[in-house]
Amino acid sequence: MEDHDQSSGLLLTNHIQQPLSSQSLSRIRALILSPSTPHSTITSIFQTLARSLELYRDSVILHQTLKLLSDLSSHRPQFSRLVFDSVRSCSLLSSASAHIASQALDVIVSIAERDPASVPAVNELDDDGFFPFAVLPSIPVRTTMASEERREDPYPCVRRAALDGLVRLSESNVIEDEDMVRGCYNRAVDLLRDMEDSVRSAAVRAVCAWGLVLAASNPETKLQCSDELFVKVCSMARDMSVEVRVEAFNALRKIEVVSEDILLQTLSKKLLGIVKEKRSLGQCCGEQFEVLASSAAGALMHGLEDEFFEVRKSACHSLSTLIVLSADFAREALNLLMDVLNDGSVIVRLQALETMHCMASCGRLKLQEKHVHTFLGPLVDKTLSIRCATKRILKLVKLSVLKLFTLTVDALLDNLARYPEDEVDTFSALFHFGRNNGKFVVSIIEDILQQIEPMSDGKLDFDNVRVAGLLVLAISVPLSGENFSKIPHVVFSYALTMLGRITNSVSDVMDQTGLLAYLSQCSNSTSLSAIELKEWGQRFPMVKGNVQVYSNENTIGSLAKPSQQEIDGTSEIQFLDMDEPQKLTSVLNSKLEAHDEIIRSCKEELALFDSNSCESAGALSFTLLYLRSIELFAKVWGHFLPPKFLTCRIGTLNLLFGKLERKLIELRGRFICLSKEEELHVLELVLLTCILKLYKVEIFCKHNTLEKLSTTLSQVENLVKEGCIQPSNFVIEVGKLSAEIHTFGNGESYDRSLFRRLLEMFCLKEIMFVGRLKYLNTELIIPNNGPENPIIYVPGLPVGIACQITIHNISVESRLWLKMTMDDGSTQFIFLDLNNFEECNGYRRFSFLAPFYKTPKAMSFSIRLCIGIECPFEDLHFVKHRRVGPKHKLAYLCKEIETAASCSFESVEKSRLLGSVKLYDENPY
Repeated sequence: MEDHDQSSGLLLTNHIQQPLSSQSLSRIRALILSPSTPHSTITSIFQTLARSLELYRDSVILHQTLKLLSDLSSHRPQFSRLVFDSVRSCSLLSSASAHIASQALDVIVSIAERDPASVPAVNELDDDGFFPFAVLPSIPVRTTMASEERREDPYPCVRRAALDGLVRLSESNVIEDEDMVRGCYNRAVDLLRDMEDSVRSAAVRAVCAWGLVLAASNPETKLQCSDELFVKVCSMARDMSVEVRVEAFNALRKIEVVSEDILLQTLSKKLLGIVKEKRSLGQCCGEQFEVLASSAAGALMHGLEDEFFEVRKSACHSLSTLIVLSADFAREALNLLMDVLNDGSVIVRLQALETMHCMASCGRLKLQEKHVHTFLGPLVDKTLSIRCATKRILKLVKLSVLKLFTLTVDALLDNLARYPEDEVDTFSALFHFGRNNGKFVVSIIEDILQQIEPMSDGKLDFDNVRVAGLLVLAISVPLSGENFSKIPHVVFSYALTMLGRITNSVSDVMDQTGLLAYLSQCSNSTSLSAIELKEWGQRFPMVKGNVQVYSNENTIGSLAKPSQQEIDGTSEIQFLDMDEPQKLTSVLNSKLEAHDEIIRSCKEELALFDSNSCESAGALSFTLLYLRSIELFAKVWGHFLPPKFLTCRIGTLNLLFGKLERKLIELRGRFICLSKEEELHVLELVLLTCILKLYKVEIFCKHNTLEKLSTTLSQVENLVKEGCIQPSNFVIEVGKLSAEIHTFGNGESYDRSLFRRLLEMFCLKEIMFVGRLKYLNTELIIPNNGPENPIIYVPGLPVGIACQITIHNISVESRLWLKMTMDDGSTQFIFLDLNNFEECNGYRRFSFLAPFYKTPKAMSFSIRLCIGIECPFEDLHFVKHRRVGPKHKLAYLCKEIETAASCSFESVEKSRLLGSVKLYDENPY
C-alpha cells in the first residue's frame, strides 16, 4: 500500500508542471474509481486536477480534466464541495468554447443536485460570462445547459431536440437581455446550413421564434430586425428538403412587420432596384444583404410554383397574413393567386381561396376585369368545398365596375342552375353580394324585372332557379342604403312566398321573424327614410368575414329529420321541410366529394409504381379495379338524389348494381396475398352494396339480398377472429341491423330509416397495401380465327374450338371454367383441370380443344369465350342449379373473345343426310 501511495504521489508530482498525458489521465481515473485508493492519494489527485484547470487551456485536456473532476465528485462525496469551488472559481464559465463552458456548468449543477446547500451558489453565477441559458434559476440550469451542449451533438436527433428546446425557451419569456436573445438567435442561424433536413427544419422554427423576440425587444430597431429575419427565412424557401420549405413559409406568416420593398422582392425573381439601393439590414453589411436579398428574390413565387402541394399550400397560407402589410404587395399577390386557382390539388386551390377571403376581409381584394373569369371559374368546380369558398369571398366583395358585377351575378345564377343542391349557399351569396353592391342592382333592375315577370296565368315560376335567385338579389337593395324606389313593392311580396327558402340563406344575419317583418315593410312602402334604413342596417349587421363554412362532417341525419308515415302498408320517409331534399342532396354530394378526394390521392400514389415491373402488376391491377368499383358506387349513389334535382340518369339502377357486384367479386376472387385489412375493406364495400339495395324499395330483392348480407357478415366475423383487426362502426351497426331484421320474420317487415342511418355512417377510407399482391390472370387466344376464317361445323354436331391459354399465379386447387355463350344467351361451361398441364416459372401455357356441343341449325353463328375462377366465398344458392358447371359465382380472369363459326355446303349435306337423327341435341352441360 505504501508503494502504491508513493508511486501515485510521484506520478502526480511529476505532472504538476506539465500537461497530463492520456496514459496518466487513465491511471488517475482508475485510482478515482478504485474504492481501495487511500484518502491522501485522492487528495493529491484533486490538487493535480484543480491545478491543471488553472494552468492549461487546451480544450482536449480541459474536457478530460472536467470529466475526471465530475467522477471524483460523484464517487467521493466528501470532495464534492472542493470540486464545486474549484470549477466555479476558474474562468471556464466565460470560456470562448461553448462546449467547455457548458461542461463546466454541468459539473457544477450535477454537484448542486446532490448537495442542495450548493444551489444558492449556482444562482449567483455571473451571467455575463456564460451562454444565455445560464440565467434560469436552480435545477433548470442543467436542462438549458444541456440544450446548448447538444446543439453541436453528432446525432441529428439530439441537435433537433436542442433546437426545439430553444423554441420552447423563447415562449417562456424569461430572457430579457437583448445580447442574450441575439445569442440564442445566432445559435439557431448557425444550424440553418446543417446537413440534416430535420435539423434545418427545426432551425427555421428556432430562428423565427428568437427573431421575433429580438424584434420585439427594441421598438427602435423592430423594422430592421424583422427585415433581417424575413430575408433569412426567405433564403430557406428553396431548400432541397420539402419539410424545410414548408417550415420556411410557415415561419413567414408569423412575421408581423416587413418593409414593403422586401415584400415585393419575394414576388419577383429579378432583383428589384429599390432593394439594390438598400445598403444594410440589421447587422448585415451592404454586401451581405445583397446576397441575402438575392436568395430571397422570388421566394413566394417559387413557393407557389413548387412541385409539392404541401409547399404550395404553405406559401398560399403565408400570403394570407402578409397581404395586410402592403396594398401594392396584395395587388401583385392577387395576380399570382389567380394562377393558383388552376392548381391540380384541391387543398391548394382551397387555400388560395381562403387567402383571397382574408384579402376581402381586410379590404385588399381589388378585382380587375382580367381576373374575373379565372376568379369565377371555381363556382362551377365539381368540389363542393371549392364552390362554397368562392361564394364566401363574394359575400364580402365590393366592385367598382358594372360589367364585373353583371358577370358575377350571371356566374352565381349559372352555379345555381348547375348545382341546385347549392341553393342555400348561393342564395346567401347573392343576398350579401347585392347588399354590398346595391347601386349596381338598382341599375340593372329593369333587366331583373323582365326575367321575373309572372307567366301568362299570372303565377311566378318558383321552380325556375334563376327567377328565385334574382328575387333574392333584388330584396337585398334596401339594406345597402340605396334608394329602392325603382324596385316594385310586388317583388318583396313575391319573396314572401319563398320565405322558408330565403330564411335558410340569410340565417347568418336574421331569423325568419326578422325577415318576415323586413319583407312586409318593404312590400308596403316604396321607400324607407334614412332613419329606418339605419335601423334595419343595425338590426341586420354586415358580414365581416366570419362566414360559416360548410362542413363535410354533416350527415344525412343532422340535416334531414324525417317522420314516418304509413302509406298503403309501406313505410315512407316524409321530409318536414320543403328544403330538406336540397340539404340531403348537399350531403350526398359532400360524401361523393370526399370519395373523389380519396380517389385523387389514390391516383397520386400510382406514380410510385413502375408500370413495367412485374412486382407492381398486382397493385396496379387492384387499383384499377378498385377505382372502377368506386366509380360505380358514385353512379349508384346518384340515383338516391331527389328526382327533381337530377338532369339525367346514368343507366338503370339494376344494371349498375349488377356491374358493381361483378367488380366486387373480382376484387375478392382475382387477388391473393391480400392482408386482413384489405379483405375487410372489400367486404365492407359488399355490405354497403347490400344496404343500398335494401334501401331502394323499387329494386328490393328481399330474400337474396338479406341472405347475401348475412353471409358477408359471417365472413367478416371469421376474418376478425383470425386477425387482430377491428371492424368499422359501419360494419358493427350493419351486424346489429341484420339481427333486428331477422327478428321481424326474415325481413317481412322492415324500417327503411334504419338503412338510411347506416348510409350516413359509412365513410370510404383509404386502403393501404402492406405487401405484394399476386394477380390471378389468364390470356385466351383463338388462333387463325375471324370473320374471314371461321370455324367450320356441321349443324347439330359438336365442334372443337382450338384455344391457346396462358394462366398466371393460379394453383391447381383452383376451379377454372371456360365459359362459352351463344348469341341467344345459352351457356356452356368446360372445366379446366390444371393437373393436366405443367407449370413453368409461375405460369401454365397450353393448347386446348374446347368442345361446343349444341351447334345451331343455321348457316353461321358466333360464340363468346371467357375464363373464370370459381369463388368459394359465394353461396351456391345464388347460382342457378346446374347438373354440370360451377357451383359458385365466377370471377372472370380475361376479356370475352368472340369467334365466328360457319357451315360449308358439305356440312349442310352431312346434316341433311343425318335426317331426323338427334345427336347431342341435349346439352349435357
